[in-house]
Amino acid sequence: MTSRSGSTGSTGSTGSTGHAVLAGVVCGLVGFTSSFAVVLTGLRAVGASPEQAASGLLVLCVTMGLGCVLFSWRLRMPITMAWSTPGAALLAAATVPAGGFASAVGAFVVCGVLLALCGLLRPLERLVESIPTPLASAMLAGVLLTLCVAPFRAVVASPAAIAPVMLTWLVLVAVARRWAVVGALVAALVVMAVQGVFGRLDLATAAPSIVAVAPTWHATTLLAVAVPLFIVTMTSQNIPGTAVLASFGYRPGMRAPLLYTGGASAVGALGGAHAINLAAISAALAAGPEAHPDRSRRWVAGVACGFAYLAFGPLAGIVTAAARSAPPGLIETIAGLALLGTFAGAAASALGDASSREAGAVTLVVAASGVTVAGIGAAFWGLVAGVLVLVALRLDHRRR
Repeated sequence: MTSRSGSTGSTGSTGSTGHAVLAGVVCGLVGFTSSFAVVLTGLRAVGASPEQAASGLLVLCVTMGLGCVLFSWRLRMPITMAWSTPGAALLAAATVPAGGFASAVGAFVVCGVLLALCGLLRPLERLVESIPTPLASAMLAGVLLTLCVAPFRAVVASPAAIAPVMLTWLVLVAVARRWAVVGALVAALVVMAVQGVFGRLDLATAAPSIVAVAPTWHATTLLAVAVPLFIVTMTSQNIPGTAVLASFGYRPGMRAPLLYTGGASAVGALGGAHAINLAAISAALAAGPEAHPDRSRRWVAGVACGFAYLAFGPLAGIVTAAARSAPPGLIETIAGLALLGTFAGAAASALGDASSREAGAVTLVVAASGVTVAGIGAAFWGLVAGVLVLVALRLDHRRR
């Protein structure tokens, strides 16, 4: 593969390769630290015990790390994968489904199967792509809204613990935006250290282990969890992730990545993991020119990112134990700050088109309402309500 800039052997120097490795490690570091709190919050919200949540985090790190290494090495492209952060946010806004966490695991399995089928069946992929982008974005924005207000509620309830974290985030937004969430996490660790949280941790019980969960199947849980999880993972992660790679000149195709991420999600669900996918936002860290001036050498960054995720896996137990012992509202604050940018993008996409703005608004507010009808959560009903309003708007447009 030839560099777009025409760079040759000099760009493949040891120094540049080292820079690519560093870029990949940073990609993995940012990907993990910026959203692990969202994952833990989501898994616990649908009934996972601390041990099951730690197992899910471990499985996610292993499956997406192996995916990064395998695809980047095989295709010589910086293919990076990640857990479904929008999917975790969806879970965090949900409640424990009928049947408990085992029922949620059944929904995770179905979501993985649907992701894999998108790689096998082009018509299914087209069906997902046909979902109006404003409505899919509005559903995501509605789910994220309830999480993004958490820091502001927490700072009122516990200003001594939360204010330093939010202030650190605000300062870094002004001077080093990419590191704002990581900096907020460091500030949270300082707060926890000052309050003696780490001294109370039982490290003997924090060893990483996979806790098997036998899935159960409930129709309401599949509609409330599996379908929205599948939709947000495809529309907010896989499709944009492919677009990010294409913007840098890489076209790996959707078939193989979807087969892997779908299959790994279905199998990983048995260990408590919700879903993995192609990285979207963090993908640019490994695929862009900052990783390496020679486009044909940036695959090294993808491999390094994968090894970084694999290195985080054994820390899953410690991370979960620390999160469980953190001051009230602290983990929710990290999660909310991490999702503010995603919420802003989703809300802008949902309300940007005047012709579908009302439908997007209805989807957003219903998804944010938290209502449950027939055991099915607000995210699904938000999408249904938005489709009905969109149909009405189009009928009115035709009449006019």
